[in-house]
Amino acid sequence: MNLDFSQIVPYIPFILEGIWVTLQFVIISIIFGFILGTVLALCKISKIKALNWFGDAYTSIFRGTPLILQLMIIYFAIPQLTGFDISPFLSAILAFGLNSSAYVSEIIRAGIQAVDKGQTEAAQALGVPYRLMMKDIILPQALKNILPALMNEFITLTKESAIVSTIGYLDLMRRAQVVGADIYRNFEPLIFVGVIYWLLVMVLTIIGKVVERRLKFSD
Repeated sequence: MNLDFSQIVPYIPFILEGIWVTLQFVIISIIFGFILGTVLALCKISKIKALNWFGDAYTSIFRGTPLILQLMIIYFAIPQLTGFDISPFLSAILAFGLNSSAYVSEIIRAGIQAVDKGQTEAAQALGVPYRLMMKDIILPQALKNILPALMNEFITLTKESAIVSTIGYLDLMRRAQVVGADIYRNFEPLIFVGVIYWLLVMVLTIIGKVVERRLKFSD
């Protein structure tokens, strides 16, 4: 085996900068996905059939097609139709945010429906408006139950973020490819970046377990 990790040492600062670059769009995407996912979840449980259909159709499309296809459509196809270029950063946020919202909406919908129906009936008996009932009574209880699942979605999004390297966004994976092309060695930078991804996921997993334990103790 002809391995020489010393050759990537000068490139380590360049690679490490990719951690923040990666987390930056992942964090924005998960916030965007959470907000849109909440709206979609409310559409799915609405008594208005058109909103039910819209929420289900949206989820079916974004869960039923590959994330990389959605990314390619946003980055390459939409500029062809509109005549306006979309930056890799914005394309990544849109693709990951829209995709994540489909999964988040299912998590939140399940969380809302898991709340005791007596809570809803009591609020309705007291004349609490639907919007306030959702905001102050139902959603807080639902979020407490689904927080571990949302954390898992954040972890999944972090791992899948490597896909954005296909559109030239300088995330961790793309930086490994750049280094590999520069030193004509791919194994070392890819393994180094693989360890970074693993460490990121481990840290997020530990945070998720801590949050889950605290939620159990607060019951």
